[in-house]
Amino acid sequence: MPTLNYARSFGYRARTRDMYSQSFRKTGNNFPLSHMLEVLKVGDYVDIKANAAVHKGMPHRFYHGRTGVVFDVTRRSIGVEVNKQVRNKILKKRIHIRIEHARKSRCREDFLRRVQDVDSKKREAKISGTNLPIEELKRFPGQPRKAYFVDPTSSTGKGPVAIAPLPFDDML
Repeated sequence: MPTLNYARSFGYRARTRDMYSQSFRKTGNNFPLSHMLEVLKVGDYVDIKANAAVHKGMPHRFYHGRTGVVFDVTRRSIGVEVNKQVRNKILKKRIHIRIEHARKSRCREDFLRRVQDVDSKKREAKISGTNLPIEELKRFPGQPRKAYFVDPTSSTGKGPVAIAPLPFDDML
């Protein structure tokens, strides 16, 4: 008996049915003009999110959801440098994608805000002539919470409640 050999597609957009699908009531080519007018400069961080309604300049599915750095800006597209792990190496891949498939990343907002806060604290400390403790300059992982006793009568007004299983009842 011959074995069944089911063919499998290996095309450029293979296995992207759910990945590229748009959310409910967001389908179609409803691309906002404000996104096209967004200013992207060399060195900016961008998130790559392929817009399935725009076929031109679409990145490969591997890059969907990745964050990269802009290294080139042209009229309708941008060049993005993205890290790609190939076996035990991390390669810097340079791809060009259209602006519709990229959006400005928010990955550095927290870092830049912290830098401004630390700079302002250092400036104030220099003016006042005091030394800043290191806890105000660096981040530290969240420590375990302190132990405490819960008074059962404080929140509910009742004491602890004992819970037991109901006895078996064969009433059919």
